[in-house]
Amino acid sequence: MALRTALLSVSDKTGLVNFAAALDKRGVTILSSGGTAKTLAAEGIRVVTVEEYTGSPEVMGGRVKTLHPRVHGGILAREGTDESDLERLGARFIDLVVVNLYPFEKVASNPAASFEELIENIDIGGPSMVRSAAKNHARVTVVCDPSDYDRVLADIEKTGDVSPKLRRELAAKAFAHTAAYDAEISGVLSGSRALSAEEASTSPYPRYLTLPFERAYGLRYGENPHQSGAFYIERNAAGGTIARAESLGAGGKELSFNNLVDADAALDAVREFDRPAAVVVKHTNPCGVAVAATLADAYKIARDADAVSAYGGIVALNHEVDGVTAKVLAETFLECIIAPSFSAAALEVLRAKKNLRLLATGKWLAPDHEAMTYKRVSGGLVVQARDATASGEVLKGKVVTKRAPTAEELAGLEFSWRVCKHVKSNAIVLAKGERTVGIGAGQMSRVISVQIACEKAGEEAKGSVLSSDAFFPFADGIEAAAKRGVTAVAHPGGSIRDTEIIARADDLGLAMVLTGARHFRH
Repeated sequence: MALRTALLSVSDKTGLVNFAAALDKRGVTILSSGGTAKTLAAEGIRVVTVEEYTGSPEVMGGRVKTLHPRVHGGILAREGTDESDLERLGARFIDLVVVNLYPFEKVASNPAASFEELIENIDIGGPSMVRSAAKNHARVTVVCDPSDYDRVLADIEKTGDVSPKLRRELAAKAFAHTAAYDAEISGVLSGSRALSAEEASTSPYPRYLTLPFERAYGLRYGENPHQSGAFYIERNAAGGTIARAESLGAGGKELSFNNLVDADAALDAVREFDRPAAVVVKHTNPCGVAVAATLADAYKIARDADAVSAYGGIVALNHEVDGVTAKVLAETFLECIIAPSFSAAALEVLRAKKNLRLLATGKWLAPDHEAMTYKRVSGGLVVQARDATASGEVLKGKVVTKRAPTAEELAGLEFSWRVCKHVKSNAIVLAKGERTVGIGAGQMSRVISVQIACEKAGEEAKGSVLSSDAFFPFADGIEAAAKRGVTAVAHPGGSIRDTEIIARADDLGLAMVLTGARHFRH
């Protein structure tokens, strides 16, 4: 059935005029209110105001205008069932509802916004209309996202109406929209901005946490072939994240569950550095990290730090990939490369490998950017602020041994410390200058992580420096390192045996810096 009446009432007016003009051209009656009606009328589009339609004025400063039986009756009415009730109400069938809501999320993102502003930006009439239309999607089309205008118009151009399939899809999206909107409100009203200073200091996290996500695509499988999987994108995900990255590969294979997890780990690690840097990741752990004068050199050094592990790895780079770097990258079988961007010359080289995934983040996030991290546990989530520190902690640390680190050792410790934060605990990173030479990860005993890092480094362990993500509980860790030629150590300190361990470091001729900061990664 051809569209007869559309109700348009939007906060975000992107694309509104062109959309409404197309409806007007087809003879659709447009009901509208407030600023939306004024915008359309100013463009010469015929509008019936909600006040005219309902016969009731807006009251309470606009708080009550669409909450009226003629509005909701027109939306909820069923064809062939409710005509007599519509007639009794003096209402008409409303076939299309185009509504987006007061910008509560935008206002809430402004820390300077008052609590009163937040309350006034809680939309009531908008969600009510959206939900009414979505419930009655068997007849009514609901649009809450301007990006859907073209799809709706394309359907209307074909048949004069919107297809049942698209109406159902838009209804689901509308309920997701109101759910996310209400989730944001409940989080704010149960969070620190709604609490007294005393309450907020003891409970900085909101009582109610609802996380809205949208499925981007299904995965071939999860971590293993017998597990199913899908990739979901966070609502309003920041630019520079995996969720917003653009896929530029040849399209041979989609990203897998493990690819996505590893790419995110690699991206998080390479953000630590400003100069050209490369991180090679295998099973979420960096196996090689380097900073150099050029991106190509950084990658070669990172790859060669553990060439065996680099095979089939994920690489993250912090500058645009140029043609020279692309040729070096193409020398090794890699699963995925992620970088801010790729030059045309680089794409020509790398797209020749049809199963190599390429991700361009565009925007680049700073190493200290703020975010929340979530980990699923049985029946719940553990939530924390992102670990956004590391840079400068060694330089500001306390030298506790008789011998202070040389300038070269200090630079190596600063570099290895920033890498160590991205290695699974217990984490040990050996470095020379701005390159890793050995990494020990994920061991139950810290001394075993030291032994693995030294074994990986081989002869390169001699003259290297070592960072540990947490304190040494016993002296055996630094003894194992010194035996292989390590000359300086950075760790948080805080062990009951710190005095004993420092004394042993002096016996071994090691320089030691205590940072006072721990960087476990579970």
